[in-house]
Amino acid sequence: MPSPNFIILYVSDPRQSADFYARLLNLAPVEASDTFALFALESGGMLGLWSKHTVEPAATASGGGAEVAFSVADSAMVNRLFATWSQHGLVIAQAPIEMDFGYTFVALDPDEHRLRVFTPTAP
Repeated sequence: MPSPNFIILYVSDPRQSADFYARLLNLAPVEASDTFALFALESGGMLGLWSKHTVEPAATASGGGAEVAFSVADSAMVNRLFATWSQHGLVIAQAPIEMDFGYTFVALDPDEHRLRVFTPTAP
């Protein structure tokens, strides 16, 4: 059975969102147009940004209904990314906090998609 390897977010402006994610990921898109942008991630997965105005069939979901999660090595990296993303003006939905699964924070992209950075709690 195939494994999922694409994340596609429906966005208002794919070019604006591509600029946002290029800065966030320090990565250039492999494809970019007025209706779609695509990033090849270091993990081997792909991140697509599709215009919510042109996706077919029409999408009814909006930002906040799911998360893009970034697993990092340790709490220090969570804190560094929190500081960096805050300095770059990302909206912070949740400041760093210890939760049952690990140490985490949540930021929002321009379409209010949730971006969770976390380090898992050691077993």
